[in-house]
Amino acid sequence: MKPIHIKIGVASCGIAAGAGEIFDVAQEIIKQNDIVGYVTKTACIGMCFAEPLLEISYEGEESIIYSKVQKDEVEKIILGFYNQKIVDTNILLTSYTNELADKASEQETLNFQKRIVLQNCGIINPESIDEYIENKGYKALQKVLNEYSQNQVIDQITTSGLRGRGGAGFPTGLKWKLAKDSRPGEKKYIICNADEGDPGAFMDRSVLEGDPHAVIEGMIIAAYAIGADEGYIYVRAEYPLAIKHLQIAIHEAYEMHFLGQTIMGHNFNFDLHIKEGAGAFVCGEETALIASIEGKRGMPSIRPLYPAQSGLFGQPTNINNVETFANIARIILMGSENFAKLGYNKSKGTKVFALAGKIKKSGLVEVPMGITLRDIIFKIGGGMKTDSPFKAVQMGGPSGGCIPEALLDTKVDYESINQTGAIMGSGGMVVMDNTTCMVDVARFFLAFTQKESCGKCTFCRVGTKRMLEILTRITEGKGELSDIDLLEELAENITQSSLCGLGQTAPNPVLTTLKYFRQEYEAHIIHKKCPAKVCKALISYNIITDNCVGCTACAKVCPVGCISGEIKKPHIIDQNKCIKCGACMNACKFKAIEIN
Repeated sequence: MKPIHIKIGVASCGIAAGAGEIFDVAQEIIKQNDIVGYVTKTACIGMCFAEPLLEISYEGEESIIYSKVQKDEVEKIILGFYNQKIVDTNILLTSYTNELADKASEQETLNFQKRIVLQNCGIINPESIDEYIENKGYKALQKVLNEYSQNQVIDQITTSGLRGRGGAGFPTGLKWKLAKDSRPGEKKYIICNADEGDPGAFMDRSVLEGDPHAVIEGMIIAAYAIGADEGYIYVRAEYPLAIKHLQIAIHEAYEMHFLGQTIMGHNFNFDLHIKEGAGAFVCGEETALIASIEGKRGMPSIRPLYPAQSGLFGQPTNINNVETFANIARIILMGSENFAKLGYNKSKGTKVFALAGKIKKSGLVEVPMGITLRDIIFKIGGGMKTDSPFKAVQMGGPSGGCIPEALLDTKVDYESINQTGAIMGSGGMVVMDNTTCMVDVARFFLAFTQKESCGKCTFCRVGTKRMLEILTRITEGKGELSDIDLLEELAENITQSSLCGLGQTAPNPVLTTLKYFRQEYEAHIIHKKCPAKVCKALISYNIITDNCVGCTACAKVCPVGCISGEIKKPHIIDQNKCIKCGACMNACKFKAIEIN
């Protein structure tokens, strides 16, 4: 009998769902029952909503992936498989083609995707360079060093049509060429921007946790192409598992001579370091990031000069984000023309998105450019998690905007998304339903960017503060119609007068919510009502007398004791004491509490 191979997804999402305990239990069961087999770690396959995940197979044969596995289910799954009595419940995915495939709940989900960046995530052990090499790892680097000149590598990336996946969408090949041609013969640097800070975004973290060598190999190829001999991965310290996997991967790459001196026997040297960021959102901007690596305060600088001309320590520097670098080796191996065949118009290849919010299947997806927002949210993401209908999707994080239901058939490419007023960004998608107040959403993102402003530019530092004050005033029922005009005026001035992308795009959530949901602003201002029943100053909790049976459940959970009444008789809420926490509504089983 072949050994049994068990994989447990222990990325951050898996660990949060209890995968660490599942891993320990699986190892103990193998040991206690003398089963010929082994348990290994993998990362996130993208289906975060189904964690913890357990994959089981006979070595080299078909596998079954189980979802939402509990500790008391592990023994039944493993022993059943070992005794050829396969447990057929909670099957998420399977490579079996018999009746088991019919029981796989998510078999169709991957059919809508094209996994290039994520092809190894959830498949290999990210702590093993051997498994990466078994999956064509470092083959692209070998091909480049043996067959391509620097210009030929850049030509390959240019032909592929790859654009920077960090948000701006600048052509990667052109960016590399500018760095290569800048100040020939001088020292140059490569930087990977892994300072992912958008609320609801976790693409870079998952790639670093699941396939760190793909990023490293992409950086080495980029270094060869532009003539750099040193590089940095700037990753936020809030990603401890990603940092751990990067440290292991870099150490392994040095041992295998993919990093260091005379790489693969060629006259090419490249050293790689990790720089842990302190979590400043502004350090996602190139010049602020460079300042942080240099030990300075993370603040943007005036351009020109651009990093390709004078970047890290004053030397020519190329900066790309995690997803961009993770594409490089795959483009070399699959061919730039084949990569360019994927996508739509000027947006080639695939894009990784993080689905979060009021959506059934939260997690990571990778889709060809040109797919519609509707297909991503409803065909791949499974649609709305709640009974409330779709309202909007926030794209691009604090720098992006809210796209309404009427524009769900918008194609996902840089130009089309920009036309909506949002941006592609790094790939975060926060899905919202009708219980979401769009004025409150705008206030939330303004609060974020206002706190994260480095303070260098007056309009960004002060203007975002004034906009936040106005939005807060509106959500408290104290707004005036003139506030809308003032918001738009401030937004224009902040956009035009800010030095970096943080300030230039900070007003986007406000502008797009005003554009598509102006009636909600007017309802807050004119009628002093929050249509979504979210803004606490504009709502009240009331007991429906005919529905209340006097069970006292609401009074027992009220943290401020504002509910009174006799047993088996209708209760009342003291509006002067009520803090509008909603605990009473959650506790009531008779639908006797409503929000007005």
